[in-house]
Amino acid sequence: MSRRRYVARGVPGGYRIWDNRGRRWWGDLFELCPDDLLVELNRGADHEKITALLKRYRAQKR
Repeated sequence: MSRRRYVARGVPGGYRIWDNRGRRWWGDLFELCPDDLLVELNRGADHEKITALLKRYRAQKR
């Protein structure tokens, strides 16, 4: 099994997505673990699905 490029890491206040290849944080701070978003990022990275998931997780934050 290959190593995942994007993983969720717990940080104070929630979760952040870590990019293993770029060695930097990706996206915003999430209060809930963004499992669906991680699956999509590591799979095919369909831009429309990722955008919809980001909007959904940002709405949960408010």
